Amino acid sequence: MRARLPKQNQGGAQNMNAMIRQAQKMQDEISALQEEIEARDFTATAGGGAVTITMTGKKTIKSLEIKPEVVDPEDIEMLQDLIVSAINEAVNQVEETTETEMSKITGGVSLPGLF
Repeated sequence: MRARLPKQNQGGAQNMNAMIRQAQKMQDEISALQEEIEARDFTATAGGGAVTITMTGKKTIKSLEIKPEVVDPEDIEMLQDLIVSAINEAVNQVEETTETEMSKITGGVSLPGLF
């Protein structure tokens, strides 16, 4: 008795090449987007504008502004908390922007290690 093997899909190589081209295009778009996000500035405030942080998409702080009225030598802890809060908000902005814009390229599929 002979076993019946299914016929091989003749377009398999063409489909594989199309998938490879599509993956390369997506990789190029992701790289371009990463560069664009890294070049952007993100600004966050805390304490109603008492502390303002400007950070790059690479999460490097470009500037820190502190309004003089929040500098109280008796309450350094509050100022520290405001600075930490503003930094965390700026980092969150970078990460949310990256995730949102990357999902537009990847169609919502998580690609570990890419971003």
